[in-house]
Amino acid sequence: MSGNFAQIGFTPSVLKAQERYGSRAAYSRLDGPATEPATLSAAEAGFIEARDGFYQATVSETGWPYAQFRGGPVGFLKVLDERTIGYADFRGNRQYLSVGNIAGNDRVALILMDYAARRRLKIWARARIVHREEDPELVAALELPDYRARVERAVVLAVDAFDWNCPQHIEPRFTEAEIKARVQPLEERICYLELMLSGRTDGLCEC
Repeated sequence: MSGNFAQIGFTPSVLKAQERYGSRAAYSRLDGPATEPATLSAAEAGFIEARDGFYQATVSETGWPYAQFRGGPVGFLKVLDERTIGYADFRGNRQYLSVGNIAGNDRVALILMDYAARRRLKIWARARIVHREEDPELVAALELPDYRARVERAVVLAVDAFDWNCPQHIEPRFTEAEIKARVQPLEERICYLELMLSGRTDGLCEC
């Protein structure tokens, strides 16, 4: 849990809930004034850039939260420095709920999941929209040349706080690539055994 997490998350209503359900004493060690924004270590940076998607929550001008899944190739969410991350925003259904919400309230929350390893990283950040004409170099740095999707803008997030969650209740799930990596050694072993049973000695597997 990074500095400022409690200062952002533990509102008076949250503190009352902690008192009622018995966790206030355990979390009281985090009480205190706000500190410098969170600094991402190599562990957080590596985890962030290994993701192929994340959940992003924004808040509308009428106070309604809006959660959206943002996906792309592994590494499309980039660490720009120890306190800043960003991504190229690809064209979607053109409702622009997240974009509009950020324009009215720059506070966002992200949840990054690694279902296979049962790991979860929560991030609180301040977001800003950057268009190509405003900063072409920044947008270009976030683009993925080999990914065929139209980039409409960049989203840059200044990280205020983050927290690693416990794995409890995270059901393991695997992507197609993760399944292939786990199954491939078994397929190669089966192929080898089939070669031995057939009496072939050339060692060429046709699997």
